[in-house]
Amino acid sequence: MAKKEQHTIQQILADIHKRKFAPIYFLMGEEPFFIDKITEALLEKVLTPEEKDFNLTVMYGGDTEVGTVISAARRYPMMSEYQLVILKEAQLLDQFDLLENYTKQPVSSTVFVINYKHKNFDSRKKLMKDIAQVGIIFESKKIYDNKVPEFVMNYVSGKGLSIDGKAALMMADYIGTDLNRLCSELDKLCISPDTKEKKITPAIIERNIGISKDFNNFELLKAVISRDIYKANQIQLYFSKNTKENPIMVTLSVLFNFFSNLMLAYYSPDKTEGGLMKELGLKSTYAAKDYIVAMRQYNAFKTMDIISTIREFDARSKGYGGSYSQDELLKELLYRIMH
Repeated sequence: MAKKEQHTIQQILADIHKRKFAPIYFLMGEEPFFIDKITEALLEKVLTPEEKDFNLTVMYGGDTEVGTVISAARRYPMMSEYQLVILKEAQLLDQFDLLENYTKQPVSSTVFVINYKHKNFDSRKKLMKDIAQVGIIFESKKIYDNKVPEFVMNYVSGKGLSIDGKAALMMADYIGTDLNRLCSELDKLCISPDTKEKKITPAIIERNIGISKDFNNFELLKAVISRDIYKANQIQLYFSKNTKENPIMVTLSVLFNFFSNLMLAYYSPDKTEGGLMKELGLKSTYAAKDYIVAMRQYNAFKTMDIISTIREFDARSKGYGGSYSQDELLKELLYRIMH
């Protein structure tokens, strides 16, 4: 069985920026963002603008044939060290397996990029074994909801700015796992005149994106953690008047992720801030403090009951057992959690 590429996207991009190119890049998986990111880096670094006229070939799997792709990859560059051949929408290419006629003996002066999006190719195939020997296989996995704030922080850091924890959570809750849209909004924030101090804050997000810094899922979760019923009801009322910007499915996901982790926290042998950071994979002490506060407010039995309740309301929000408004569901859910 072919061994899947162990490189991280950071390692792959670092090598590309050093002009250390592999002859084949097989980029596959459910998350198109990372596939596009690597492809864009190769487009920028392999060829100069002048070299692209004769040495860049972009094809689409649904509009071409295997033989045409192989012929293009076997050509030699003109007045350039490399030629770059990009096969987009490779998952639509008929007789895809026949690419092994090229991958078993690739041309060293060709950088061949295969974009196989929205699914994985069978790693047991000979094609994959050949690529694993000489090139890079990268599986672009969907990012989980609870990993989005970390992604936001890393992305902003890569732009030479910083973003505080609350602001990162606000962006994650508002946009979710649509990384292309998320990065587009973050790019706007990074070039905003408001960020002249090189830090993105909740106030800056409120002014530029339109997310309320006081009435959002982050603040609702903080209110639930501390059992601040008054604050939670204020936010619930705000959400009821702004349902389009605050869909209940996002709120349910935020609450479920937290209380699922809280259940894990009860099983942690070390319930200090440091111990919980390690056990739950947290990146900051303020996040660990939330779990310590929550353990004082909700015992393990109540936490199990809350997880069950959130699942019940998830089903009800999808129409199971009757028709309910978001306002009704959230109001009842918060009552059952905090009482």
